[in-house]
Amino acid sequence: MFEIHPGQHFRMIQLKRFWYFFCLLAGILLSNPEPLIAQQNTDISSIKVDELSDEQLQELVKRANEAGLSTTQFLQMAQMQGMSGAEIEKLRKRLEDLDLSATASRSTNASKREPRRQIDLNEITQGIYEVQPEVESGNSQLFGSNLFYQKNRRLSFEPSLNQATPQNYVLGPGDVIFVDIYGQSEQYYEATVNPDGFVILDNIGPISVSGKSIEEATGIIRNRVGRFYPSLIGPNPKTFLQVTLGNVKTIKVHILGEVRLPGTFTLSAFSTVFNALYAAGGPNDNGTMRQIKVVRNNKQIAMVDVYDLLINGTANLDLQLRDQDVILVTPFISRVSIKGEVKRPLTFEIKEGDTFQDLLNYAGGFTDLAFEDRVAISRITENQRSVSDVYKNQFGMFILKGGDEITVGKILDRYSNRVQIKGAVFREGTFALSDGLTLTQLIKNAEGLRGDAYTEQASILRTKPDLSTEMIQVNLKAVLAGSIADIPLKREDVVRISSIYDIRNEQYVQVLGEVKRPGVYPFSSDMTVEELLILAGGFQESANPNDIEIARRLEDTDLGTLSDIIPVQVNPDLSYRADSQTLSPYDQVIVRKKASFTMQRLVAVEGQVNSPGIFAIQSSGERISDLVRRAGGLNQFAYSKGATLIRRTEFFNTESEQIRRQRNLEELRMQLMRDPNNSEAQEELVQRLFSNLPKGDSAAQSTVANTKRESLDQIAAETPGFNVKIRETEAVAIDLETILKNPGSEDDLILEEGDVLSVPKLLQTVRMRGDVVYPTTLRHENGRSLKHYINGAGGFERRANRKQTYVVYANGAVKRTKGFLGIRSYPPVEPGAEVIVPTKGPKIPLRLGDVVGVTTGLATLALVLSQINWN
Repeated sequence: MFEIHPGQHFRMIQLKRFWYFFCLLAGILLSNPEPLIAQQNTDISSIKVDELSDEQLQELVKRANEAGLSTTQFLQMAQMQGMSGAEIEKLRKRLEDLDLSATASRSTNASKREPRRQIDLNEITQGIYEVQPEVESGNSQLFGSNLFYQKNRRLSFEPSLNQATPQNYVLGPGDVIFVDIYGQSEQYYEATVNPDGFVILDNIGPISVSGKSIEEATGIIRNRVGRFYPSLIGPNPKTFLQVTLGNVKTIKVHILGEVRLPGTFTLSAFSTVFNALYAAGGPNDNGTMRQIKVVRNNKQIAMVDVYDLLINGTANLDLQLRDQDVILVTPFISRVSIKGEVKRPLTFEIKEGDTFQDLLNYAGGFTDLAFEDRVAISRITENQRSVSDVYKNQFGMFILKGGDEITVGKILDRYSNRVQIKGAVFREGTFALSDGLTLTQLIKNAEGLRGDAYTEQASILRTKPDLSTEMIQVNLKAVLAGSIADIPLKREDVVRISSIYDIRNEQYVQVLGEVKRPGVYPFSSDMTVEELLILAGGFQESANPNDIEIARRLEDTDLGTLSDIIPVQVNPDLSYRADSQTLSPYDQVIVRKKASFTMQRLVAVEGQVNSPGIFAIQSSGERISDLVRRAGGLNQFAYSKGATLIRRTEFFNTESEQIRRQRNLEELRMQLMRDPNNSEAQEELVQRLFSNLPKGDSAAQSTVANTKRESLDQIAAETPGFNVKIRETEAVAIDLETILKNPGSEDDLILEEGDVLSVPKLLQTVRMRGDVVYPTTLRHENGRSLKHYINGAGGFERRANRKQTYVVYANGAVKRTKGFLGIRSYPPVEPGAEVIVPTKGPKIPLRLGDVVGVTTGLATLALVLSQINWN
């Protein structure tokens, strides 16, 4: 058979590609609507480069790259087909100008690749172990038990798909690879490894890469593609090839032994042993974390120690799993527990030869309060336990054994060189006991004594060797003066220096009465009454500066004498007096009110007067007639017989003078705050009002009113059916017509604060209420009796109590029906009155027993009378 030389074969392939490319070129040219191309002239030698557009040249470069031709090869083929040298040079220059565009186009194609992704991601996530409630309540004392499972799992060991392509990554069915050819020739391939292990590259054919690493596959593909790109191989290649991994395949991994969910799992091909253990929930309570085996093709290829990751942060994270790998978790080797003053007081798994120092590293080391010189180890020996003491110099030599229980103690809560000083020194606290420290030196270390220190005596609380204490009394004044020997201190001594105020009562004075801030104030030597009054804010406007006295506590009192009363004279402006009275501790300064002082008292008139409104009481003897006169008298519509006086009762929440003053000052402050353009003096006034306004309740009741209220409440509680409605105001029945005719008479009441005189219009109706047939309002008729109005309302009801019928007049007065010998006298009815007919209440039926009892009693009475001897 005729044999073709390899070089001839390559040239034939190149020639074939060339004719394929120029056929495509002809198609491009024929599709151009320009006149030159419309002549369907496909002769390469007749092509004019200047007449080709940039788009046509870009399409030529693209088609040449797809045909496997470099720019140099394309120019060579064009020259072989008869293109003139001048046109070849023009074409070369045009192509060089388009190189950047071509490169950008190539880069654009490469940039259009989708990011690497994981195939069958849903299948992978479906197999991950989900934490169950019973798992959360498992043995959490096992070190590392919550690494692979917990309620809110955060550490998944999920492999990063954005990592650089591992050169030792083994390709297999499902992997997608990208083959990039660049340099003198440029080409891009994307292919998927098929189930037979091949990737098929366009115009090159299948290449077997299954089971090969990326590095090995790169060499195989380079050798194969190099047949078509001679500049790719050789000692000085001008074309280069790179193979990268695209989408990642999945693998099947078998996880067996002491894991929470043994079985076969679908994982990413980038997965490590820790990814697989996470999917299975990690070792169970019986599984090892120190010797996890990885088996591949029936051979153990690795032994994974989870403690390397937990303690040192190193592990076989670069050991990637392969399809059909087996991970075997055997039962734990041995376990020991450690408790006490270590940072991780847990149960740990140990390997053969692990020492206590290794365990201490696992437990994170000692805490700051640990006693590090010795630890106690409880060990199983034969059929019982024994205790061993391991000292600090033995930590690295003591070999641990399964079942050991180690206890790390705590340092003693005591001080080896502590002394304390408390009381009247500038720096109380704890100090170090240095050699030869004395009481005087300790006081100097505490910055010395305060001015209030009581130097006649100090105390030292000393601890004896048997932990009992003794108290040492010291004449501190003599020690500081050097008249007696200084006292050396011992460990745990507590020095206490009292203040002079610790041994005597706090002294104070008190001010009461008509001052702005009555209360208790600290006492100072040589304090005068004026100084105390200034501290209390000065006098109230109601104060009497000439009626001040001091109530002084007596030390030696006669029987019946409670205090010494000292009258005091002060200037109204509290200025200096040479004879100012000096206060003593616990004095009470009392400032009384002016006898004639009173705040304005207001009354009101409403209704049918000529000038209704609010009036201030001029004098304590002002009466109703005076108020009517000041209101301009009654007008033509007034009904004087219906006038009513509304007066406050003793239960009214009357504002005290202090509260009223506070309310007025508060209104002044609000008024000033509303004005944004206050003067400097007004702003200062606002600040004073903020700080000096007294605080108190908005209302106050007298002691008499409170006593009456409590008495009524007590009577109501002890008397069934008794109920008194306490009112703060009530109507007083007055006869204004008589008052105006006889001013100053007994009917003309003296006004009180809060009185309201109400004068209604002339009323022309009468209101019917109670047990009448049709309660209604009737027109008043002069001269008509009460019976007329009752008949106008339909008459009495069947259960009406006619004897108790009464009339309430417009002024609040009440009159009831009177009777004598069966003759009833009804009260007169005036305009605006209300006629009220009460009811008799429900009728109680007479029972048979009651009838029998009454008749029996009558019969007995008749029998007794018949037996009486009337002689």
